Amino acid sequence: MIICPQCQHHEMDGAIFCSECGAQLIGAVPVDTHRIEGNEGALRQRPTAPSQPATPSLPKAWISLHILDSGYILPLADREEFTLGRVVDGQPIMPDVDLTPHNAYAYGVSRLHAVLKLVGDEIVVMDLNSSNGTYVNGVRIPAQVETRLVHGDVIALGKLKIQVLFSRAKS
Repeated sequence: MIICPQCQHHEMDGAIFCSECGAQLIGAVPVDTHRIEGNEGALRQRPTAPSQPATPSLPKAWISLHILDSGYILPLADREEFTLGRVVDGQPIMPDVDLTPHNAYAYGVSRLHAVLKLVGDEIVVMDLNSSNGTYVNGVRIPAQVETRLVHGDVIALGKLKIQVLFSRAKS
């Protein structure tokens, strides 16, 4: 198990982000401990150093979505493109990020509302001809046009406000 250094939540080995607070877990590898048996007064030297678990390679960037009304953080990983929307029974194409649990229908989020993409070392958002539009920091963006985002920008899918948290891996 990995323990989040921010909120102390327990995550499965190999997790990249904390599912509770969204903190990056790369490098938060569990520590291997050994019990000393008996009344031995001196420590024994190990003949060789213990093998280190493989550290997962850092993604070139990571994205988390902070749902402002609930405070919930959705970490995104392992892809360069994520569709955002809500799920309805019988829907043939599902969004990568289902916002249904965050009251998406009431906020006017379309089934396939927008897409977030990593383009080089930047992140862009593009509205997918949604019914209620996509906004960046309060300004409506045109449909089918990629709009650059920076860490901390607030996008609104309809009226659902989401802060985009973005970081590039250090080379």
